[in-house]
Amino acid sequence: MWYRRDVIAAREFTRADLEELFEVAKYMERYARSRVDFLRGKVMALAFFEPSTRTRLSFETAMRRLGGDVIGFWGAEGTSVEKGETFADTIRTLDAYADVIVVRHAHEGAAKLAAEIAENPVINGGDGSSNHPTQAMLDAYVMWREFGAVDGLNIGLVGDLRHARTVNSLLEALTNFNVKVRLICPEFLRPRAEVLDYVQSRGLKVSFHTSIDEVIGDLDVIYVVRIQRERFLDPLEYERAKGSYRITLETLKRAKRSLIILHPLPRVDEIDHRIDATPHARYFKQAELGVPLRMSLLYLILTSG
Repeated sequence: MWYRRDVIAAREFTRADLEELFEVAKYMERYARSRVDFLRGKVMALAFFEPSTRTRLSFETAMRRLGGDVIGFWGAEGTSVEKGETFADTIRTLDAYADVIVVRHAHEGAAKLAAEIAENPVINGGDGSSNHPTQAMLDAYVMWREFGAVDGLNIGLVGDLRHARTVNSLLEALTNFNVKVRLICPEFLRPRAEVLDYVQSRGLKVSFHTSIDEVIGDLDVIYVVRIQRERFLDPLEYERAKGSYRITLETLKRAKRSLIILHPLPRVDEIDHRIDATPHARYFKQAELGVPLRMSLLYLILTSG
C-alpha cells in the first residue's frame, strides 16, 4: 500500500493506510535514538524552499537513524535557484541523485507538481496554506498512541484555522475515524469552504464555536495553531486576529484530567508557558514522535516489506 507512493495530501490515505503507519511507527520508537541499517544505501533529498525546524530536522534524523543518507538544501541561498533555475529543473536534478524527495514550498501545489516531474516518490513537507500531510499523520498518531484509538475522541481545533495547512490536513485525516471536531475560532478564520465541504461530505462531525469555554469540559484533545502572520495579505486583518485565542491555566480549570494539548509548533503566545509543566502538555512529545513517525513513513515508502 505504501511502497514508492507519493505523499501529497492527507485525503489520499485510508484508515488502513494510517493504522499500518502507526503500527510501524510504534515499532520504530525503539530505534528513534539509535541507528539501524533498514535504509542503508538509500538517499533522501530535502528541497526546503521555505523555513522549517521540526519537519526538516525530524525527516533528516529519521533517515539517518534508518541508516540512509541525506542531501539537499533549506532556503534558496547558495543554490542554482538564486541564478534563476526553475523549480522543475531543481526537482529533476534531485530526482537523479536521490531515492525520495521531501519538498516544502510557499506555493500551494508545489509538491504535486514535483511528484508529476519526479520518477521517485515525493513527500509534501508543507505547501502554502494547503497541505501538510505528514504533520497530520503525526498528530493522529499521537492521539492513537495516547488514547489507544482515535475513534470516539472529541477534538477541539483552536486558532487560525483558515491559513494553517496543518489544520486542513488534520481534518482530512480525521475523516477516517469516528470523532467529533469542534472548530474554535472567529468566523473569518474558519477553514476554507472547500475543505469543510470535503470533510463534511465524508461524514466528519463538525461544529463551530467562537469561545473555547463553550466546549472545554467535553474535549479530549485541544489542537492549537498560531495566528499565521506570514499568510495574511492585509496587516490590519492580522492585527485583528492576533492574540484572539490563548490557552491559560484558567482555561483548563474545567477540562478533563485526561485532556491533552497538541500544537504543531512554533508557538507564539497562544499557549501559556506555565502549561508546559502540566500533565496536559503533549506538544513537545508530539515533536519528539515526529522522528519515529517519519522513520515509519520512509521505511514503508522505500522498502517493499
